Amino acid sequence: MGKISVLFVCLGNICRSPTAHATFQQLIEREGLSHRVVVDSAGTGDWHIGHPPDPRSTQAARRRAISLESLTARLVIEEDFYRFNYLLAMDQKNLQALKEMAPANFKGQLGLFLDFAERGDYREVPDPYYAGHEGFELVLDLVEDASQGLLTHLRARCL
Repeated sequence: MGKISVLFVCLGNICRSPTAHATFQQLIEREGLSHRVVVDSAGTGDWHIGHPPDPRSTQAARRRAISLESLTARLVIEEDFYRFNYLLAMDQKNLQALKEMAPANFKGQLGLFLDFAERGDYREVPDPYYAGHEGFELVLDLVEDASQGLLTHLRARCL
């Protein structure tokens, strides 16, 4: 079987999507599936290209032994629609942007990341950028839950 590739997408690629990227990557590594699953993240907006994740995201993740330090913000590009099987947005606005960018022959899956969450409290991962400490912790709670659900989905379908 070939590799499965997942791209997590938010607006600036400095809070939610890098948190999802690092969290899911760590889960994949812990499960011994790094050779089967490729993980990345990107943003639909270009304000933070080349910047590291927001320090508040990095600190919140570090408290849970998740490292965001190696990540750098980048923009979603057309090639991503050919490289990734799953492009998972953090919210409806970014999902809509992906749908508008997707080439007509895109064969992968576009959707909301939280569609894979076990708990149904939230449909979207709220942007913590203007929130306090609790906003970043909530993002991690939601991302950890959805990461487990995504792994379950991938195991059932293709791993």
